[in-house]
Amino acid sequence: MRSFNQHISRHPMIMNKHYFPLTLILCFLFGCSDEPIVQEVVTTPNAVTSEQYLWDLTDLYPDLSAWQVAKEKAAQQIKDLTKLQGTLGNSSATLLSASDQISAVYKDVVRIYVHANLNADVDTRIAENQERSQLARNLFSDLSAAISWYNPELLALGEKTIAQFLAQEPELAKHGFSINDALRRAPHTLVSEIETLLAKTSKLTSGANSIYSVFANANMPWPTVTLSNGKEIRLSQAGYSAGRQATSREDRKMVFDTFWSVWQDYEATLGAIMNSQIQGLAFKTDARNYKSSLGRALFDDNMPPEVYETLVAEVNQSLPTLHRYFKLRKRMLGIKDEMRYYDIYPPLVNLNKQFSIEDSIEVTRRALKPLGAEYMAAYDLGVKNRWMHVYPSEGKRSGAYMSGGAYDVHPYVLLNHNDDFESASTFAHEYGHAVHSILANAQQPWETAGYSTFIAETASIMNEMLLQDMVIEEAKTDDEKLFYLGIGLEALRGTFYRQTMFAEFELKINQEVESGNVLTGSKLSSMYLELLKRYHGHDQGVMTIDDLYSIEWAYIPHFYYDFYVFQYATSIAAASGLAKQISTGNQQAQQDFITLLKAGGSDYPYELMRKAGIDMATPAPYRALVERMNKIMDEMETILDRS
Repeated sequence: MRSFNQHISRHPMIMNKHYFPLTLILCFLFGCSDEPIVQEVVTTPNAVTSEQYLWDLTDLYPDLSAWQVAKEKAAQQIKDLTKLQGTLGNSSATLLSASDQISAVYKDVVRIYVHANLNADVDTRIAENQERSQLARNLFSDLSAAISWYNPELLALGEKTIAQFLAQEPELAKHGFSINDALRRAPHTLVSEIETLLAKTSKLTSGANSIYSVFANANMPWPTVTLSNGKEIRLSQAGYSAGRQATSREDRKMVFDTFWSVWQDYEATLGAIMNSQIQGLAFKTDARNYKSSLGRALFDDNMPPEVYETLVAEVNQSLPTLHRYFKLRKRMLGIKDEMRYYDIYPPLVNLNKQFSIEDSIEVTRRALKPLGAEYMAAYDLGVKNRWMHVYPSEGKRSGAYMSGGAYDVHPYVLLNHNDDFESASTFAHEYGHAVHSILANAQQPWETAGYSTFIAETASIMNEMLLQDMVIEEAKTDDEKLFYLGIGLEALRGTFYRQTMFAEFELKINQEVESGNVLTGSKLSSMYLELLKRYHGHDQGVMTIDDLYSIEWAYIPHFYYDFYVFQYATSIAAASGLAKQISTGNQQAQQDFITLLKAGGSDYPYELMRKAGIDMATPAPYRALVERMNKIMDEMETILDRS
C-alpha cells in the first residue's frame, strides 16, 4: 500500500502452499488497499515515445498463444493432482513427489495469473484481457479444490511419521516450513470431504466483495459540482480525491457534503452487503473451530494477538500527538474557526518542483545507499531493464503496484508517474518491494520465497522514509523543507493512525456478528462515527466531525479483506525503527535488514522481524514512531515561529 492511498502493492505473502483461501490468493497477487485506487489520468507523451519505460511481458510468455497453451496445460495439471490423493503416506519419496507436483503447478498458475493481469492493467478497456484475467483467477479456485485433501491426509500420517520422512529425504527440506505449518493447523483442519466443500464455497463467500466492487465503482450515480473557480468536477471517487484538496474551504465542504450524501442514500444496501461479508467470515471461523475471526485471521501468519492489541492500545494512548498535528494543520492552513473533517486533505505547502522518472531513479538511488552494495546492485538491475510501465495512459489502471509472483522471471512494477515528488516517493516504495523480491527469490526456493504483507510493507515504507529524510536534509528553502516534512506527517497520519482506526472498526464489527447480532447500515455508521470522533478529538474541540461523514466506512473496500489493514500500521512502525538505525550508519542493523529481505517466507513474519531487532508485541516500535512524528512537528513549528 502507498502511504497516500493511491495504489496497491502486489507482492507474495507467506501462506501454506497447500492451503488456498481465495481472499489470501488475491492479496498475494494484488495486495489489498485501504481505500479505492483513484487518480486522474494524465496522458504523458513519454508513454508513447519511450519503449524503455514500457514493461516487456515477453519475459513471461512470448505471446498470447503461448499464454493460452500454458493455461490449458495448467488446467489439466490441476485435474491430475487429484490422482495423488492417497499417496502421501507410502514413503518419503511419494510425499516429496506429491509436494513437488503441487508446488510446481501453483508456481505455473501464479505466472499465468501475473501475465494476464499485467496485460489487462495496461488497458482496462479491452474486454478480452479482462476475460483472460478472470479465467486465470478461476485457476486458483480449481487448484484449491483439487488439493483440498492434502492437509487432512498429511495430518493423518502423524507427527512421528512426518518427522521420519523429513529426516529420510533431504529434498523435503524446501517443503519443511509448509509441512510443519500444516501440523500447526491441525486443530483447524477438517476431514477431506469437508475441506473440499469449504474450498468450493470460496466463490460464494467472496461474493459480497464482488457485489460491493461493482456497486461502488460502476453503479453509483455520481453528481457534478461546480467549484468557486468555475471548474466542474464529477464527484466520482477520482473526483472526490481531487476535490477534497481544494484550496477553498467552501469548495471542500461542498465536495464532502455532496459526495457523502450519495453514499448515505445507499446506507441500508451497503450495510446489507457488509453484513453478508462479515457473516461469511464468521462462518469460516466457526467451520474451522476458531474462537474469533481475529484469531483466525492472525493464525495464518502465526501473529501473536498481542501485536494487534498493543498497536490499538498504543495508538489510542498517543492520540494527543495526532491532535497536535491537527492543530498544526489548522495553523498552517490559516483556519480561524473550528477545524473540520474536510480540512485534512489540502497540502500544507505547495512545491512547484518536478521529478521526472529519471530524477526519481537518481534521487532514490542516493537515498538508498545506506542499505549497502548488495541492495543497490539489485536496485540497479531492476531500473536498467524493462520491468516497469511508467506513465499514465488512457485505459491504464490507476495507482501503482509491484508484482513479484513470477518467481522464475523477475518483478514487474506499474506506475502512473506524474513527475512530482509523490511520484518519486511512490517509485521508491515500489522498488522496495521489487528489491525485496529479487533478494528473496535469489536466496529462497519457490516454496519459501513468498513474504508476508507485514514484512513487505516494512521494506517499502522504509525506502520512503530514507528518501524523505534525505530530501529534508537537502532542502534549500524553508518552504521546501516544510513541504517534505508535511508529507511525512500526513503519511504517519494516514498509515499509522487512520489504519489503526480502521483496524478497531473491523474488530468491532466482527465481534458484533460473533455475538449473534446482525449489522445494518445505520449500526455500522454509528460504530464508525464513535471512532471518527474519538480519533479526531471531536469532544476535545480539536476537530468537528459531522454525522453525515459516518458513512465513510462504506467507501473503504479494505473491510472486505479480512483483518488486513493493521499490518500497514505495524509496518510503518517497524520501518521507522529500522530506518532510524540504518540512516545513522549502524552496520549491524543494515545487515540484519538485508537478512530479513533474503529470508522471504522461511519463517513467520513476527519471528523474522524479531530477528531483525524489532518486537511488534511491545510498545517500543510504536512509541518510536510517535517520537518521530513529534520531532517532525517540532522542526516545522521552529520554522514557522521564525518566519
